Amino acid sequence: MTLSPELTRPVSPGARIRVDAHEVRELSQGWEATATPPDARPEPGALEGLGWWPARVPGTAAGAMQAAGAWQPGESYDFDAEDWWFRTSFEAPPALPGEELMLCLDGIATVAEVYLNGVRIHASDSMFLAHALDVGGSLEGHNELAIRCRALGPLLQVRRRPRARWRTRLVADGNLRFFRTSLLGRAPGFSPGPAAVGPWRGVRLERRRGLAVDELTVRADVLGEQGRLALSARMRSLEQPPPASVEVELSGPSGTRRAPLELVAHGGAIEARGELLVPDVALWWPHTHGEPALHELRLIATAGERHVTVDAGRVGFRSLAPGAVEGRDVEREGLELHVNGVRVFARGCVWTPVDPIGLDPTPASLRAALEQVRDAGMNMLRIPGTGVYENQAFHDLCDELGVLVWQDFMFANLDYPVGDAAFHAAVTNESREVLGAISRRPSLAVLCGNSEVEQQVAMLGLDPALGRGELFGKLLPRLARDARADAVYVPSAPCGGTRPFRPDRGVANYYGVGGYLRPLEDARRAEVRFAAECLAFSNVPDEAGVAAVMGGDGAAVVHHPRWKAGVPRDAGTGWDFEDVRDHYLHTIYGVDASELRRVDHERYLELSRAVTGEAMAAVFGEWRRTASPCGGGLVLWLTDLAPGAGWGVVDHSGSPKPAYHHLRRVLAPVAVWMTDEGLGGICVHVGNDRGVPLATTLRVALYRDGADRVAEAQEQLELPPHGACERDVEALIGHFLDASWAYRFGPPGHDVVVASLEPHGGDGGGPISQAFQFPAGRPLRAQPAAELGLSATLKAAAEGCYSLELASRRLAYGVRVHVPGYAASDDALTLEPGVARTLRLTPSTVAADPPSGALTALNLRGRLRVGLQGADE
Repeated sequence: MTLSPELTRPVSPGARIRVDAHEVRELSQGWEATATPPDARPEPGALEGLGWWPARVPGTAAGAMQAAGAWQPGESYDFDAEDWWFRTSFEAPPALPGEELMLCLDGIATVAEVYLNGVRIHASDSMFLAHALDVGGSLEGHNELAIRCRALGPLLQVRRRPRARWRTRLVADGNLRFFRTSLLGRAPGFSPGPAAVGPWRGVRLERRRGLAVDELTVRADVLGEQGRLALSARMRSLEQPPPASVEVELSGPSGTRRAPLELVAHGGAIEARGELLVPDVALWWPHTHGEPALHELRLIATAGERHVTVDAGRVGFRSLAPGAVEGRDVEREGLELHVNGVRVFARGCVWTPVDPIGLDPTPASLRAALEQVRDAGMNMLRIPGTGVYENQAFHDLCDELGVLVWQDFMFANLDYPVGDAAFHAAVTNESREVLGAISRRPSLAVLCGNSEVEQQVAMLGLDPALGRGELFGKLLPRLARDARADAVYVPSAPCGGTRPFRPDRGVANYYGVGGYLRPLEDARRAEVRFAAECLAFSNVPDEAGVAAVMGGDGAAVVHHPRWKAGVPRDAGTGWDFEDVRDHYLHTIYGVDASELRRVDHERYLELSRAVTGEAMAAVFGEWRRTASPCGGGLVLWLTDLAPGAGWGVVDHSGSPKPAYHHLRRVLAPVAVWMTDEGLGGICVHVGNDRGVPLATTLRVALYRDGADRVAEAQEQLELPPHGACERDVEALIGHFLDASWAYRFGPPGHDVVVASLEPHGGDGGGPISQAFQFPAGRPLRAQPAAELGLSATLKAAAEGCYSLELASRRLAYGVRVHVPGYAASDDALTLEPGVARTLRLTPSTVAADPPSGALTALNLRGRLRVGLQGADE
């Protein structure tokens, strides 16, 4: 499709640049949407007599139907089968002399036409491109804007060349490879719907005055102890005279500094370029390793008495390398990120959109999701090639919160026709725009060509080189270099080694523990170098998440079609990821899942909630230890796309599942965890990722029958910044006692090993971090609260919060806090005998005051009531 040249202007490839002389008006009100059969109503004038739904823009057709009550998630609806129209009206006079009036469309899914006052002014066939249209002479005071999103289904049926060299079961229609659109909603196994259709990104009018900034390139790097900011801005003067001078101003934790820029004329434009040096610059760190220091960047252009200020956003100064030694071959040796010269064990999740239906999360919901990532000790998110590029607000928050970003280009599994000139040009424009928006961000760590293309090819027995080719081997890395992106480029995830799916080389997708039903020991045996995705489990949500699937149906859920619709599966297989979880119920807990479902369905759900988190924590404990070759791992995935037992460690509503809490403890910047070394005993690992020293007490204790302490020892530790250490339990105790019960000279002398990091001298606030090992198996025998000696005391605290003190005479295993309307600071935890823990309860919704609820535990029979008067059975 050809754009009208008189209407188009180059779109700045960077993040949105704010010029104080400009007037920006979001066209977000008054939208409505309707659907028609394909090509039945090809122009706005043919739409009379149709029924319309109110619509949000940014938003999608699915979002409009959901808001109108015409469709609900889980219902079958083919949004690609119809044409979708979106329209609104607005008042705006034409541009005045010295003004430029631009209609900016930040993204329309997918094949679209744009009409202004009945005239087609634009056409696009990419969901991922933004457009800026000069409409200064086309406005009429009262204006009608209409967008037609053509039905993608019929377009997919058109035969196209070249033929695919391989096929994938990931998507229902392989012809999606010709269209630049998201696979979300079009991948039956993990994302059956809804497909994104409509103006999913913002629409706005920009009335530009004084100065137009068409391109801004910024690079912040570190030279020794000083920061260097290199900047180039291409500007056009919309009034006379043009700027006589342009200064750059940087302000933040390193103070405020200004420097003049060199001005160079380029036809009708001006390029301002130069450098600014910042001595003793405050560095940007991932939040696990330091403070994510940011600096505000502005340009001040001066022409006579007129000053124009350009807000260019924030920058961070940091260095990044794929390994400790320059020239590391990531495909052979794996990825081991070093930020500011410090090795960073990267851990986190694969990201899914906060609003998978409308693709327009509120600022509050987006911030809450990313703060949840930070609070879990996660320091990296991967935006996968099966999804969508995230907006500027997402990347702003990652910069602010210190969360690294692994960014896939939006390609996955398919044989893309890069030899087609139009497709090549579209991909080039898309990639330049994406790189312009994110390449200067300190949070950007990895650029990845695609998801699973090389693996797809290799697993079909084809030449693995087919999966690399021009697109991922040449074009995308060249564009990344041209954009001066300070990030590691990985051509595909997975890639490297003799076959891209071998985990001991390059970058892996690791599902040994998980889909391939390997024992937990495989996490070490596989020698994973970096897991770009891993540990896909069907994670069971809490009761509210179950109710969201089942509604008022009181039937046992796990066999129900509504429940099964939310369980991920690989297309074309005779199993799903609940079968995977059931396997680990047997191998970790010794439970017959099918029998337990039959006799005690609720117990089955509760053990299922716990077992996946325990498996994940065990794997990350293996990978985080100092002797591990692993540089990081990203769980598939953070948040469920729909209600149910999906891959997410957070459910569709944003509530953490128990798996989240198990991960949070082992991923914390300051953490203790243990590994069973068999005949080598039990090893205690302590990590201090923080940028400050850690002075703490390491205490280990061994218990028999979950109550009787048989041995205890402690050591004063002084760990440096970014330091770690390991200790043998028996060395700490001072004698051999078969800590791992590996020699088995007789019955186990203990059944629980506890390792705690505690403040020097103790302050009564409980341990900094705590871990448990069970050499003789998990303590799953249910006991009454009186037998356990479990108690809970609730007290009012500041700002509407409450403190909950938990204690137990015997070990309480897998304690859950159920207080409606409140989120506990820890959950799915284990209580050491005789050691109190204090949790903080924070209001999460419209909460009852005073709060009330209950405790459960995997070895507690029944529930223990919690209220302000204490607790009773």
